[in-house]
Amino acid sequence: MSLRRELTLELIGDPTRPIFLDLAESLIREIQRGRLRPGQILPGTRALSRTLGLHRNTVDAAYHELIMQGWLVAHSSRGTFVAEDLPDVMRDESRSFHSPMLNSRHVAPPSCLLTITDGTPDPRLMPRVELARAFRTVLTSPHFFSSSGYADPNGATMLRAALAEEFLNARGLSVSADDILITHGSQMGLFLAASAVLSPGDGIAVENPGYPFAWASFRSGGARIIGIPVDEEGLDVDHLAHEVRQDPGIRAVYVTPHHQYPTTVTLGAGRRLKLLELARKHDLLIIEDDYDHDYRFDSAPVLPLAARAGSDQRLIHIGSLSKLTIPALRLGYVIAPPDILSRMTELRKAIDRQGDVPLEQAMALMIRNGVLGRHARKARRIYAERRDFLLEEIGSRLADAVTFTVPAGGLAVWMRTDTRIDAVAWAAAAREAGLQIETGDRFFIESGGDPNCFRFGYAHLDMREISRAVSIMDKSKPSH
Repeated sequence: MSLRRELTLELIGDPTRPIFLDLAESLIREIQRGRLRPGQILPGTRALSRTLGLHRNTVDAAYHELIMQGWLVAHSSRGTFVAEDLPDVMRDESRSFHSPMLNSRHVAPPSCLLTITDGTPDPRLMPRVELARAFRTVLTSPHFFSSSGYADPNGATMLRAALAEEFLNARGLSVSADDILITHGSQMGLFLAASAVLSPGDGIAVENPGYPFAWASFRSGGARIIGIPVDEEGLDVDHLAHEVRQDPGIRAVYVTPHHQYPTTVTLGAGRRLKLLELARKHDLLIIEDDYDHDYRFDSAPVLPLAARAGSDQRLIHIGSLSKLTIPALRLGYVIAPPDILSRMTELRKAIDRQGDVPLEQAMALMIRNGVLGRHARKARRIYAERRDFLLEEIGSRLADAVTFTVPAGGLAVWMRTDTRIDAVAWAAAAREAGLQIETGDRFFIESGGDPNCFRFGYAHLDMREISRAVSIMDKSKPSH
């Protein structure tokens, strides 16, 4: 272990962001150069603040940010150290280390856009070493190459069992491996569900604004889309009841009750009960998309509708592991009544004989050995901090232009612009300045839906990137 010593740094000096982020990036740069080595102890916050002439809280915030990102580790009573598990290439000072994280943190030239997604996780947080170890365990297992045929189209048994026994129980769902179908992401689950239960001409009620990719799945089979308004309590169930009475051809309803997409609001308890009762009364199938259940920051996660549905309730529950890991790992799951699940499995076999067996088995190992659970807890902590930081930045720079409700969870913030501001022009000006953000009209069923809103996905951005994004929006906002 290297001795703790004085550390002098040249701060990058970007006036558009907080000083602690400047310090954090300066430390990353020194790790990248090899000046700070894996396992090396860093000066205490008091000593470094004295050396750099900064407030101790600034140094503490920089250390905390880098601990959250995995660059540093803190050991109680011992100090703060450079992480030991950084890639091996960083141990060779003669080589330049180009990580996706570092590349994305440099100020981009005008031709490179900082993109605001609709709410995706940060791939930089993924426990890559553990994932690679799980893949290696699977691929070197003698059982992996012993099978001479295709795998189960429902998905790897060990993943379905791990989900049923250790993952879904935490959501109040009492299911077995036989009740689960593994898919290539939740989008595949939506497509299979629509194909299995909807016939051409059938109506399906959806949230408006809502999730356009779900609508595309429903329309692909000839279903009619009926938009139901969303307010600050989620889906307007009374309006849904009216539509069902007027249109007996409505067979199903699609909802995102935990964090409504795109507005992030949670469907209230009263409306949940009314929705379940309405569905029973009119024999409606409920398709529940629980796409980001793991990200609840201000209270305990709300149980899915599937956890409260009785045995007589026709309900398909769709979830995703891609939001918990990274979008590139396409893993979703479906829980449905046996007859519906059987039809979905047959449809899946027609387009995809089996899933990604190594990935499914590797993910099962990560669930069993607790890696995924630890990653989820770490990600929740980091994303909660990023959400709070984003809201502070919006409040200090954009308060005259947008309004929002603090989301209790999820990976995005829904913002409405001042009615005097042309949000389309604002987005265009932001793009010219280096920021890609789309207006909210794409979330509405009607052509030319309300554009005066933004869904600001923040989780994939670190605090420096969040600060830069809000700064660009501030500088490019139209006068009003």
